[in-house]
Amino acid sequence: MDKKKAIVLLENYFFTTEEAAMFLGISKQALSSLVKRGKIERVEKGQVSLFFRDDLEARKNEQVSLRKKYRPYT
Repeated sequence: MDKKKAIVLLENYFFTTEEAAMFLGISKQALSSLVKRGKIERVEKGQVSLFFRDDLEARKNEQVSLRKKYRPYT
């Protein structure tokens, strides 16, 4: 696999911590809390944490339904 294909693979399937927090519309601290509580899985390689795009999309969909349930008037 060449470098360009690897970069495309990473960009298509993974988010960095900053990207994940922005995608979910939450702070990095809230994202860390979700990881600690086992709600989202992360992959660590040295100092870098990556998050699976599919996991984040599923969590985002779950957040929408939770907001409708617990904040129906907002």
